[in-house]
Amino acid sequence: MYFTVDTGPAHRLPLYKTVLCVTCALLLILNGVSLYHNLQALKGSNTRLGQTARVADRLQYLNVLVLDAESSLRGYFISGKETFLGPAKTADSEVESEFADLQALLADSPSQLKNLAQLHTLVRRKLSILNQAIEVYKQGGLADIVNIARVSDSRAAMDEIRLLVVIMVQEQNEILATRSAAFYHEYQKAVMLGIGINLLAILVLVMFYQLVRRSFQTRAAVEFALQNANDTLESTVVKRTEQLSVLSRHLISVSEEEKARLARELHDELGAHLTAISMDLGAVTQQLLKTHPELAAQLRRAKSTLLETVELKRRIVEDLRPSLLDNLGLCAAIESYCEQFSRMTKVKCDTEIEIDIDHSESTLSIALFRIVQESLNNITKYAKAGNVSVTLKKVEIGLTLRIIDDGVGITDAALVKPMSHGLLGMRERALLLGGTLTIRRGRSERGTCIEAVIPLPVRMAQVSSAPHPPAGGHIPSSLPYSIHPHSLPVQSDQAR
Repeated sequence: MYFTVDTGPAHRLPLYKTVLCVTCALLLILNGVSLYHNLQALKGSNTRLGQTARVADRLQYLNVLVLDAESSLRGYFISGKETFLGPAKTADSEVESEFADLQALLADSPSQLKNLAQLHTLVRRKLSILNQAIEVYKQGGLADIVNIARVSDSRAAMDEIRLLVVIMVQEQNEILATRSAAFYHEYQKAVMLGIGINLLAILVLVMFYQLVRRSFQTRAAVEFALQNANDTLESTVVKRTEQLSVLSRHLISVSEEEKARLARELHDELGAHLTAISMDLGAVTQQLLKTHPELAAQLRRAKSTLLETVELKRRIVEDLRPSLLDNLGLCAAIESYCEQFSRMTKVKCDTEIEIDIDHSESTLSIALFRIVQESLNNITKYAKAGNVSVTLKKVEIGLTLRIIDDGVGITDAALVKPMSHGLLGMRERALLLGGTLTIRRGRSERGTCIEAVIPLPVRMAQVSSAPHPPAGGHIPSSLPYSIHPHSLPVQSDQAR
């Protein structure tokens, strides 16, 4: 038996604990949202930093393309080999591609777009001059190129391109420095915000932990108190159960002794008085046959009633204490009772008795007989069986009494926790003898098997199986009373 803790509406979580839980959850959600927002901001800043760095790299690359184109022309003019014109031929397409990329990268900077447009004009002009020089070389040779070089100022065009590239790179570096500072500021702000939210969340968690720990300690103390109460209650229940079991076995013993005493008194004293009355009635009837025949007829009717009373007394005595048990022993009593059970119920009952019990062991004999009696009575009322077997054997640990039927069987609930007075009475009788009684399914899960294992008394342990009357043995006429058919469905007090 255990106590249970009520968890109904009266035992809800306190409001302040709920508020702490909700606050902690909101802080964690806020921290997650803040982290996501900061990560997105840092990602954008990092993208802008990369964009600024790529602009500087492409401006430098654009300057290199123009220088390579000019250098390739000089090699071509000196050697006359067109293989040197590779960079000059591809310069137009590569330069346009670079300008397209730079325009996309500088879309958010109007001043840089203005510089880019000016640079684009200078580069296109320079490339146009280079292409014209190639045509001049092809038509007039190196001399025309030299003459053009003397009067032209190509150096100034390259200086303008180089200067504009430097200006744009310098401006990009300034933008890079500004964006780096902004990136660091955003990063520092995100870190501080995250640390603040985490510290607040940790504080709330610590407070919640303190509440949970205090609640756990309180619950542990309550459970410890409940466990102690349960242990005390269990020990009390076990003690009371043992006392009730002892009392029950004592009542069974007292009841059997009282039944035996009452049976002897009914048989000896009441039987003697009834016999004397019958003899007196017989004598008076003989005397009145001739003088008062009508009175003799009334006396014969009275004697018939007296004989019925004697028969009633005999049935009562048999119900209280079977006469065969005291006169021929347990085996004869069981076999006779099984034979009458089979005759009255039309159920085949086989007996196998391999040991007889000494008449002095009255407690053992009456207990085993009552177990057989109650088992057959239950079979009559509930089992709907066609065959029954009763076996009494001597085994190493004592005696084994087994009653098996092929009826409908016992319910699972009764197997686990039998509540029938008859079953409990049989179990208490077995416990009274220091043995055990087991109830289980019969053969092939059909019917019911009741098995009682009883340790033999020391004085009987060395006695082998004694001969006993066969099943259905006849009761000698010298016995003062015998089992009557009307006594068959009798139950013991415990069985009822």
